[in-house]
Amino acid sequence: MHVIRKSKGERIFQGANTAFMLFMVVITLYPFVYVVMSSLSDSRQLLSHTGTLLWPKGFTWEAYKLVFQNPNITRGYLNTLIVVVGGTSLNLLLTCMGAYVLSRRGVPWAPKLMLIIVFTMFFSGGLIPMYLLVNNWLHLGNSLLALIIPSAISTWNLIILRTSFGALPDSLIESARIDGAHDFTILFRIVIPLSMPVISVMILFYGVQHWNSWFQAMIYLRERHLFPLQLVLREILIQNSTEYMMAQGDADVESVGESIKYATIMVATLPILFVYPFMQKYFVKGVMIGSIKG
Repeated sequence: MHVIRKSKGERIFQGANTAFMLFMVVITLYPFVYVVMSSLSDSRQLLSHTGTLLWPKGFTWEAYKLVFQNPNITRGYLNTLIVVVGGTSLNLLLTCMGAYVLSRRGVPWAPKLMLIIVFTMFFSGGLIPMYLLVNNWLHLGNSLLALIIPSAISTWNLIILRTSFGALPDSLIESARIDGAHDFTILFRIVIPLSMPVISVMILFYGVQHWNSWFQAMIYLRERHLFPLQLVLREILIQNSTEYMMAQGDADVESVGESIKYATIMVATLPILFVYPFMQKYFVKGVMIGSIKG
């Protein structure tokens, strides 16, 4: 067995590169560890603590109990799930249909349509015209549809998916047409199954976008029972509104007030983190497929 010996310079570079990557892992992971440990800590001990935090100060689950007793959190979860599932489904349907049309050769005006679509990436009407469109013309104000329909298609995702569809061999499409398949059959039974890696990336992109979105909800929604989880989290963190949760239980206000904020962050973050391991194997492959040709 032939062993390749590395030079001294290569070993130094590899060691320095490994040390740098470990440093990046630590500084990236520590804020998450801090939030986890803070959410499990007694607030009085947490407020008096300084420096790093690698273990809970006065271990307690009380903050999580109060978070899940808060009806705003549970209702926010439900609203967010509705927006994520419904919005992502609509996003994928419209993006796939648009990408298929724009990727086919011989479609009239396809290059000009693509130019108009790309133009929207760089220029928009602004917040006020968008608000008037959604609220006064479409009459979607104070509705969860206001969080779904206006952002039904992402131009960047459309470009990625169009590039991926365009990379498929034309012979597949032509063979299907010879067998009598129409465009919807070709799209849903040939093109999409062959593009599952990039479709998985689209699911991840759109799902994370909907899960993390709070600005649209703040603009269009007025009734609290329609608030998604991220808007409830914003109220708790920015407006410091933890009193309602603490009023729901018998816990000492002083002992859980600070920990509630961190517990709410964890409750809002963990579900989307669990999705990444299942999508990771498709992520790099899907993005690279979408970048093969322009």
